[in-house]
Amino acid sequence: MDRTVRTVEDVLALLDGLFTSQSEAGRSATGDGKDFWDRFYADRSRPVPFFAAKPDEHLAAYLDEGQLAPGRALDLGCGPGRNALYLAARGFEVDAVDLSPIAVAWGEDRAHEAGVDIRFMCGDAFALHANELSGPYDLVVDSGCFHHLPPHRRVSYLGLLDRVLAPGGHLALTSFAAGEAGMGSELTDADLYRERELQGGLAYTPESLRWIFSDLVEVELRRMREEPPESALFGVTFLWTALFRRGAAVSGDVGSVDDGA
Repeated sequence: MDRTVRTVEDVLALLDGLFTSQSEAGRSATGDGKDFWDRFYADRSRPVPFFAAKPDEHLAAYLDEGQLAPGRALDLGCGPGRNALYLAARGFEVDAVDLSPIAVAWGEDRAHEAGVDIRFMCGDAFALHANELSGPYDLVVDSGCFHHLPPHRRVSYLGLLDRVLAPGGHLALTSFAAGEAGMGSELTDADLYRERELQGGLAYTPESLRWIFSDLVEVELRRMREEPPESALFGVTFLWTALFRRGAAVSGDVGSVDDGA
């Protein structure tokens, strides 16, 4: 007989163990998805749209429109660093973290080739010690990490934001969109635990994202715009893009959802 639960983190780790499929992309926030992502990123020549060194279209728009200004940035689930590279080239001091050492090595190669300075870290962002994350950060970027987390790890995610996001700082998020032309599992949280599988990622509605991030101020929430292959930007319409700000709400600051591409 073994008693393993004493703390909240012990409970979260126990729940992580329910998602045990070796094919699951991001079944936990504790490093268990590393092997999947190592295999995913091993062949750099694969025709995967987001393998290209292009930033998300909404991230570029926020900078071009002056909604974001250079500062300190954290790229969560950075993969081979496409958004981190863009931010570094635009004057940000960038930390980038990913579970996969293969993805991190690719990002480091890209940063060296581009002549930009990015501090890459390999590991679980939720388990990194405070002295490893050199926040507070003016910007946290998440392009596809959040929707690969099991429901209980939203607690860890919000706790991380609370620790590292500076007052007035922004979260730039992309996540699978529920509904027509969306992507990801629309099972309820309870059913995900019954099935013990994340089914490749979780779909979210605008209302669910607003509820989860209700401690932040919504600046924008819309479908990502489609970008053609020849574009210098990345964009696909099965994702939500969102910009949230830490700080008190200001009248007129909350945007409406645009379901168009």
